[in-house]
Amino acid sequence: MDETEGSAGQPGPAERSQRSSVSSVGARAADVLVYLADDTVVPLAVENLPTLSAHELHRVVRDVLQLPDTALEVFALWLVSPLLEVQLKPRHQPYKLGRQWTELLLRFTDAPHEDVAMDEPSLQFRRNVFFPKRRELQIRDEEVLRLLYEEAKANVLTVRYPCDLEDCEALGALVCRLQLGPYQPGQPTSGSLREKLDSFLPAHLCRRSPRLFAALRGRGTKAGAGEQGLLKAYQEVKDMVCGEHETPLSTHYRAYLLKCHELPFYGCAFFHGEVDKLPQGFLHRGGRKPVTVAISLEGVHVIDSREKHVLLGLSFQELSWDHTSPEEEEAVLWLEFDGESEGTPVNKLLKVYSKQAELMSSLIEYCIELNQAVEPPAPQDLGSGPTTAPGSSPPPPQQRPKLRRQGSVVCSRIQHLATIDYVDDGKEIKRVKPKRTTSFFSRQLSSGPGSYSVVQTADSLEQG
Repeated sequence: MDETEGSAGQPGPAERSQRSSVSSVGARAADVLVYLADDTVVPLAVENLPTLSAHELHRVVRDVLQLPDTALEVFALWLVSPLLEVQLKPRHQPYKLGRQWTELLLRFTDAPHEDVAMDEPSLQFRRNVFFPKRRELQIRDEEVLRLLYEEAKANVLTVRYPCDLEDCEALGALVCRLQLGPYQPGQPTSGSLREKLDSFLPAHLCRRSPRLFAALRGRGTKAGAGEQGLLKAYQEVKDMVCGEHETPLSTHYRAYLLKCHELPFYGCAFFHGEVDKLPQGFLHRGGRKPVTVAISLEGVHVIDSREKHVLLGLSFQELSWDHTSPEEEEAVLWLEFDGESEGTPVNKLLKVYSKQAELMSSLIEYCIELNQAVEPPAPQDLGSGPTTAPGSSPPPPQQRPKLRRQGSVVCSRIQHLATIDYVDDGKEIKRVKPKRTTSFFSRQLSSGPGSYSVVQTADSLEQG
């Protein structure tokens, strides 16, 4: 990657407004506007803007907001527009990238030329994709927690973070506690909550839909159910004992973030793409449907952009990947993972069509490198712990726990994906009725417990 290297993705609904971050550029000084997650504008007067690095501008923002030094790792500067968002590296020069914005849009989006011509990025101060979730729990500064909370809340309300109803109510109850104070009997009522329900719950849970339509959609609720469930969850919010250097607000900010940590796509960078639809009808017509690809330090998730549920979720140990560039053919991110068909192990290939495939591939590779640098593999023999007796079978691989709600929006729906299933019979790779043997790609995380691995085919393999 060149000057554009970094994490980039698809803006969420909250960012779909035209903003300008540079209000004037003179010979020496410029007024720069930096936007926070709650849409607060931080005006800055800076010298030598054209050569100012993101690291230097980040320091100015921290000084103005009076944030502790830990904010350097927690937050990053982003360039965001309705068409593209890019997390800046410390060495990047925001002004220079802003001047190159049209070139970036033409390279990484399919936007029409008239939209590209009108697009203008804004500078935003947002969570750093590479900041580990586990370290968030160590933060004690109230303003840092508030900024993280505001960003997470916006992502929940705009359904960038799809949530089940009970999780939406639990998160909305914490917003009620922060905005309305401790629950008091009779205050508020379900009627008063209804007036500003969209401040606490995602929009699709606030709409009034006919029962039949709601049943067909599978996401609607009975009239009044949203505010009733929210009110009940609000009643159950308890004020926790504050630790040293903590405030009551800090504890609730942290509680909200901790609940969001249960969502597999919390803290991700988001990218736009499409996948093939399953063939339908007598003529097996397919087509494509839009998806959002969420990538973090923990793995990759493919989310249905319309239905707002996960189609595929993989940790880095469970996948192999590669990408093809537009110069070779259509830009595609290839995801390969273990699966089965009619009880038979197979390799599955998913094609994600996107001009951002190169960015996604680079981000996956960088996340894996960061993980390996922070947590090196444990030695194979530490001279302690249980051992396997001679002649006995090794213990079975550890299974991942089942999700609490099998119908959850965060559960993978591999059956909704049109994948390529294949196997190698030792002579050539063929699509089969499917079995699995080998990997097309060499790019994958090193072998270890639970890693993506190859299964040898049986002699009686049925091919098709």
